[in-house]
Amino acid sequence: MSVGEDAAAAAEGTPALIRTVTVDGTPITLLGTAHVSRSSAEQVAAELDSKAYQAVAIELCPSRFDALNNPERLAELDLMQVVRQGKASMVMANLAMAAYQQRLGEQLDIEPGAEMRMAVGQARKHDLPVLLIDREIGVTLKRTASNLNWWQRAVLFSGLVTSLISREEVSEEDIEHLKEGDVLETTFAEFAHDRQDLYQPLIAERDRYMAAKLRDAAAHHPGRPVLAVVGAGHLDGISRHLGDSDDPAATLQELEQIPAKARWPRLIPWLIVALVLTGFYIGFTRNPELGWQLVRDWVLINGGLSALGALIAAAHPLTILTAFVAAPVTSLNPTVGAGMVTAAAELWLRKPRVGDFSKLRHDTTQLRGWWRNRVSRTLLVFLFSTLGSALGTYLAGFLIYDRLSA
Repeated sequence: MSVGEDAAAAAEGTPALIRTVTVDGTPITLLGTAHVSRSSAEQVAAELDSKAYQAVAIELCPSRFDALNNPERLAELDLMQVVRQGKASMVMANLAMAAYQQRLGEQLDIEPGAEMRMAVGQARKHDLPVLLIDREIGVTLKRTASNLNWWQRAVLFSGLVTSLISREEVSEEDIEHLKEGDVLETTFAEFAHDRQDLYQPLIAERDRYMAAKLRDAAAHHPGRPVLAVVGAGHLDGISRHLGDSDDPAATLQELEQIPAKARWPRLIPWLIVALVLTGFYIGFTRNPELGWQLVRDWVLINGGLSALGALIAAAHPLTILTAFVAAPVTSLNPTVGAGMVTAAAELWLRKPRVGDFSKLRHDTTQLRGWWRNRVSRTLLVFLFSTLGSALGTYLAGFLIYDRLSA
């Protein structure tokens, strides 16, 4: 493998790097771009107009590529299906990231990822194949989550969503991060700083993955010059791993594996149910009045906090009542969550209109827009009523055993 010298060109004050690496006789040119630079997009166009390449590789996975080509796909969202499949949290995170990108684009008068759009457009213009070399974002997030315990995951998710939906102005520090990385990395920057458990799946593994994708392409199409458009922050990692001697197919398979979940965490909700029911049994055995007091505590705390969550989400009054009634029951049946019931009630009482879906991306760029739009508000109802019920389960459980030990 041979590596050419870096060629730097000023891109609105940020250097865009070009590095050519030859892999088994195939020249692969890595173009390190700034994701918020109009000059980077122009440089991509200039490189491809040179007609020196026979394929274009971009730092996108299939789902992100689809979002790039079809930004209005959220209008096709089946909210009830999302809730049933337990994907509401993921959809909220995706919405928050999309809103962040849109705010950034409005602030800088250029949408992040403009260089990727340019690469795709130029590839079509010159009839070149487009290679999607990044790992599927869902796999990356799941591998990241597998490195964290349940508390760290909860803190990360809540902090991520809160920070994204609450900041209507994008900071200069975030903009500087975007000049070297991408929206995904910038989103996690404040959490991933000096955190190997986050850095490895979010950045280091993706460098290996993209290099393996390029090595695999070189093996199947030897001698075909490729232009790879990637964030400048990935240049060193990808360049280094292009020299790996292992089987790229094996590397891809390894990095696409989602670690198996331990079985014991699935037993925790059932253990909590068993402990609560045992507490009820002991209470009624000692004194029926004590038993009914424990039941009242369970209903008022669990149902009350879930209803409070629905209230914070500005749910319909009947949805709030549903949360109060459903949470104490669903908390004793881990197969059904309080959020599933409240989201279903909210959807039935306030069915989203066509306009809600079409304005979803715009509304979620502002904090109050999450409450104004019926689609995003339903997701908030799901989230806050679920959190309220979960908190209520633990608080009521502790109170039950505190009364029994008195």
